[in-house]
Amino acid sequence: MPKKSLFIELFGESPTIKVLDYLLTERELDFSISDMARNADIGRATLYRIWENLITNGIIIHTRAVGKSKLYKFNINNPKIKNLMEIDDMLVTYELRSRAE
Repeated sequence: MPKKSLFIELFGESPTIKVLDYLLTERELDFSISDMARNADIGRATLYRIWENLITNGIIIHTRAVGKSKLYKFNINNPKIKNLMEIDDMLVTYELRSRAE
């Protein structure tokens, strides 16, 4: 079983946290709904259940369409998301410093 990320260790393993963790890791890329569910290790039905919340809160934004697929990415311009990115970056920095000592 792969090691949990620092973000998941801190905030838990809810589907929303798993999606946020994945998007924090791949913050510059865009994904289809299927790719996002698979890479966050949750089911598509589960992702659809939280989808409206992700859109409504500006966590993800539509970027483009490729054929019939719509692609979405982390909304790095959202002030709340900027704060989450800072927390994630601090966790990684702390972990790297701890390992270096």
